[in-house]
Amino acid sequence: MKIRYDDESDILYILIKEGGVEDTIDIDEDVYIEYGPNREIYGIEIWNASNNVIKPIVGKIAEKIKEVTRLLKLTP
Repeated sequence: MKIRYDDESDILYILIKEGGVEDTIDIDEDVYIEYGPNREIYGIEIWNASNNVIKPIVGKIAEKIKEVTRLLKLTP
């Protein structure tokens, strides 16, 4: 598996399997699945990735850091 992010177009691409893509379907706004001849998933493309993926992940990490910091202050 390989993950690429294009900051100019704000697209996150997750390559699951190398090979010829047969078709692409949209499963949600800004989320596309590419599949091959046997309906195996080859890739996932997420548009507007900074809002759809990056910001939510950073928010969760920030919450965990605050939680750990709070716990460390309670522990001598």
